[in-house]
Amino acid sequence: MARVATALTLVAATSVLAVLAGPRRATAAELPVPLGTAANFAVLGGMSVTNTGLSLINGDIGVSPGATVTGFPPGQLNGAIHVNDAVAIQGMTDLTTAYNDAASRTTTAVVSDQLGGTTKTTGVYESAPGTFNITGDLTLDAEGDPNAVFIFKTASTVITGTSSTVNLINGAQSCNVFWQVGSSATLGANSTLRGNILALTSITVDAALEVDGRAMAINDTVSIDTSTITRSTCAEPGELSISAPETADLGSASLGGVASGNLGPVTVTDERLLSEPTWTATVVATDFVTSGVPVHTISNTNASYWSGPATAINGIGTFTSGQPTSEDAEIINVERTAFTLTDGVGNNSATWDPVVSVQIPLTAVAGVYTGTITFSVA
Repeated sequence: MARVATALTLVAATSVLAVLAGPRRATAAELPVPLGTAANFAVLGGMSVTNTGLSLINGDIGVSPGATVTGFPPGQLNGAIHVNDAVAIQGMTDLTTAYNDAASRTTTAVVSDQLGGTTKTTGVYESAPGTFNITGDLTLDAEGDPNAVFIFKTASTVITGTSSTVNLINGAQSCNVFWQVGSSATLGANSTLRGNILALTSITVDAALEVDGRAMAINDTVSIDTSTITRSTCAEPGELSISAPETADLGSASLGGVASGNLGPVTVTDERLLSEPTWTATVVATDFVTSGVPVHTISNTNASYWSGPATAINGIGTFTSGQPTSEDAEIINVERTAFTLTDGVGNNSATWDPVVSVQIPLTAVAGVYTGTITFSVA
């Protein structure tokens, strides 16, 4: 019997599956200060809240046990005003609890009173002289961890200089920054402060100032002058997902030959906001079959795969290819590891361009064979 070596074309269709593994939001080394219902307020004062000029408050205003809120209008409010009602009373109770919680945190570093010109990573910082000043810029570096918490404790005052700024980098969020102030906070004009101010006595917010967080004083007044205060919220966790091209042409091959080709970019995107993320991407193939009658099949035991190195990575962690080189190729009739992340911090992503090869049996017939390559991540 004579046999003619006829070329065959294989087409690989891909499917993707993402499975969330473990908690969606990990716990940072230092837990946030629980604000309770006080989190609903942008401004909360013990005796009064006063405003001068065209301030903008994004969030509720509350006062308790006092009963004075003035300056709205001309101040603009995107929220509600609660004057010694049940909401304000509960908010003040929860603020007091939060203040005591922050004050009781174990100090990780005792530092100079001058925070300007410094960079701090997650931790609980206490002022050596009992006061904090910010002249210039203070940078808070989350080092890739979106759950990083920064707590600043002072027995007396916090004073920010004119045009000073608190900067957040590498995933730091203002919702996780807390200023526990033993007496009063005075925020200088044209400055930007990020975080939640928990003051025992009072807060003075000077003109043209931005607070990305909250201004809350237990015993006395929050005084505002033509400034913007926006209640901060933490970013919502996203998903762990994987994407791949819908189809890929593996080319043609003769009987006994090999059809081989790149599938195109496969990408894992991890937006779960985890402190210590890990994931494993896997790959498996179906048989390759023709669409005609009768149906002809090339077994998935003839299909091999190698991921190759990453073509792009983002984030912190160890990204490892399941099959770094062609010599590491594996038969994908069962699930194989395609790529992994270990020792991760925060959100991340990885992209690679894998190669699939199919050995054509001598018994195959001419035609277009289609199989499905399924990628999963968990």
